[in-house]
Amino acid sequence: MSIVTISRESYTQAKEVAERVAQTLGFECISREVLIEASETFNVPEIKLLRAIRDAPSVLDRFTFGKERYTAYLQAALLDHLQKDNVVYHGLAGHYLVSGVCHVLRVRIVGNQEDRVKTVMQRAEIFEQAASAMEGITAPGPTRAARRGKVSKGEALRVLEEIDEARRGWGFHLYGIDTRDPSLYDLLIHVDRLSVDDAADLVCRAAGARQFQTTAESQQAIDDLLLAARVKASLIERYPRVNVTAEEGIVRISLEGGTSSDEAAIHETAEKISGVKKIDINLYPFTTPD
Repeated sequence: MSIVTISRESYTQAKEVAERVAQTLGFECISREVLIEASETFNVPEIKLLRAIRDAPSVLDRFTFGKERYTAYLQAALLDHLQKDNVVYHGLAGHYLVSGVCHVLRVRIVGNQEDRVKTVMQRAEIFEQAASAMEGITAPGPTRAARRGKVSKGEALRVLEEIDEARRGWGFHLYGIDTRDPSLYDLLIHVDRLSVDDAADLVCRAAGARQFQTTAESQQAIDDLLLAARVKASLIERYPRVNVTAEEGIVRISLEGGTSSDEAAIHETAEKISGVKKIDINLYPFTTPD
């Protein structure tokens, strides 16, 4: 069949749409499970993984490669699910992490800003969670009004804008793209006048199109991505500048600033990953900006 990734603006009922699509198609529906599995597999606190794909990059991230490292762990965990096919993934980063796989239907769900603000105002407990989550970026903690269950329109708008901007910052930092760019998606759904059932029906119809059906070539593409992701996840803590690609078991690893001793260590680590048939390693000097 196919794979569906659903990206969203916050507070647009994307979770409900994803669950309805999965139920209708008989697909697995995943989201937070990927964070939990990556956290357990790579022994990283779940909150660090969440912030890696949600928050704008900090100055510290740029020096420690924190986002790159945690994103590599998430990619390995997500691709492990997607390789099995017939999956709906709703959450951040899905459409970034499966580039080049033609049987992935990339969906973006957006809503009217006024409606999103009203949703936050009506659900004060969500505002508290959102405001707490924004700590460490730019937003303060929940206001007294929020704790009393009273959220002003201005407060709700501020939180939405900061969440949206943080997500855009993440995309620019890691991939140099704008999450709001419609060309990144196969299907853009505006839910102002559509119910959850209406939106889910549109996604199901698109997922059934010939263009999004799994082929031997597209399955090989996701197998290659998964192998590369597993190798990279095994190396990135020690070598944060590493890049990995794979093609039918042939793994190509490049590292900026590596030495001959690094080459031996990389080879020893990579050859332990199941599915690796051959390893090509390219070491090149550090590059300096102009």
